[in-house]
Amino acid sequence: MPIIEHFDCLAPHYERFIRPRLPQELMTLAALPVEGALLDIGGGTGRVAQFMAGHAQPVVVADLSLPMLAQTQRKDGLQPVAAHSERLPFADGAFARIIMVDALHHVIDQRATAAELWRTLQPGGRIVIEEPDVRTFTVKLLALAEKLALMRSHFLTPAQIAALFDHPDALIRIQATGFNAWIVVEKAGDAG
Repeated sequence: MPIIEHFDCLAPHYERFIRPRLPQELMTLAALPVEGALLDIGGGTGRVAQFMAGHAQPVVVADLSLPMLAQTQRKDGLQPVAAHSERLPFADGAFARIIMVDALHHVIDQRATAAELWRTLQPGGRIVIEEPDVRTFTVKLLALAEKLALMRSHFLTPAQIAALFDHPDALIRIQATGFNAWIVVEKAGDAG
């Protein structure tokens, strides 16, 4: 069965359906502004990262979909990079902050993605993963709809996401409100 590249098809219209809005909760959890670089992994059109410009330098948006990244190029202060989340083309400790919004359930290998996020996070840095909370009925329906649309989605509970960062120097907390969950992972150590 051929793979349908949903996001390539949606790219020109994506922000009409999922409108950009100031991600205040995410920015607070990410402790922005910060000295250093920020990576938005699976950031698509840059609809979230555009609000981070000026709060970190540089702001890099990594995604597999070239049509989505073409939309990112139209936004000031963002650096689009085509990359697999499981094999990031960045040096160890390259980022002070890493965000991943509504994207972890779309990656093929979530454990490998978590390993790459951890590898590219600098000591003293922070990862914030925002995902639909699959423990809620509405998100269970969303997960079913994505399966019916032949998307490769695989939703994890917040505790399962946290377990992907099983490192002795990882400080992890989970916050959930409504249909969203945020997993905040800090790498112990001093930035710099």
